[in-house]
Amino acid sequence: MRVFTVSDNHVQDALSLPRALPANAYVWIACSRTFFKSEQQQVQQTLQNLTGHQLLDLHVSDLLNGQLPSRFDLTSYYDILVFRRLASASRESEPSTSLASLKGKGKLSGPPALRRVDTNPIGFAVFDKVLLTVHPDECVIRDAYAARLLAASTQAQWASTSSPHTDAPEVSDDRSTGARGIPVSPADMMLRMVSQVVDVYLDLRRELTRQLDHWQSELINPDTRFNNWSALLEARLSLHHLDEICEDQRSAMQDWLESLNTWAPPTASALIKEHEILKVRSRDVLEHIDRVVHHVRRLEQSIETAVQIHFNAQSNRTNETMRTLTSITAIFLPLNLIAAVFGMNFEVIPLLHNSAGFWWTIGSMLLIASTLAWLFWRKRYLARSGR
Repeated sequence: MRVFTVSDNHVQDALSLPRALPANAYVWIACSRTFFKSEQQQVQQTLQNLTGHQLLDLHVSDLLNGQLPSRFDLTSYYDILVFRRLASASRESEPSTSLASLKGKGKLSGPPALRRVDTNPIGFAVFDKVLLTVHPDECVIRDAYAARLLAASTQAQWASTSSPHTDAPEVSDDRSTGARGIPVSPADMMLRMVSQVVDVYLDLRRELTRQLDHWQSELINPDTRFNNWSALLEARLSLHHLDEICEDQRSAMQDWLESLNTWAPPTASALIKEHEILKVRSRDVLEHIDRVVHHVRRLEQSIETAVQIHFNAQSNRTNETMRTLTSITAIFLPLNLIAAVFGMNFEVIPLLHNSAGFWWTIGSMLLIASTLAWLFWRKRYLARSGR
């Protein structure tokens, strides 16, 4: 568990749960699902001390459920968002809900990029001055955002205390400072973490596209024999499940945005700006999710198109082979007929007892075969197909 007290330009990493809400600040309580399950009463008591309210039992069950899809719910005192992340498999000790387990199977045989996709959910409980997040054990999303938040605090404190000519310390990610800065509210922090979750999958697009393009090249290449059909089927099923996960994420964020639009209009200028920032960030997250959905569906369509092209090419090559075999058969049919005629057991057959009959017959057969071959070649029945 990690606890952070966040003010305008200062972030303090606390060592224990606070007993009272700090002035002009809000609290981020980031705990693992295991800790939240074992210390549920302690966390609930802390929420009671800080906000005057506790989580409902149904929402506690949602936060503890590792199989729950992305969803949004709200009460009069807090909002609940469960967001199933799309991230690379990490060092987490908690068993992940991978795409293979969602399908009730073992190890995936598809592309490595799809085998590394993890789908553990992250739960957010957003109060006015408290943000409670429930992560998988040793969640890299929590640790990465905590490091970014502390780096932004360090940069902000340095900028406020140093002279204009003093060089500011370097940070690992420029996006954590400047325009982004420190979140102004628990809802703002929640949206930033959700955006980070979606952006992690966007980073996988190039590698995933390259791997699937390699399969498409094998499917279309006439000189190769594609036999990896089980892996291709696994990849299509994985992309289909990713599409379903993204649709759940999109529905949850749309519900959050609709709830955000129902908030009472603020009167202070600072609160108006904060409310507008929340709307902009929510729409930005929705746009990123739409990009993920568009990319996944485009990959599904590309695989389907490659499979259709593969079978069409196979059918075309089969037709060309059958056309060639038919032409060769048509050339030899009259020769078989002549041979069958002279093989009849009749006493009187023209040219049968003639000394030049054999050569006349062979010559006529060669002439017929050459004429038919030339005719089929002119009609491109015997032409070599282009590769």
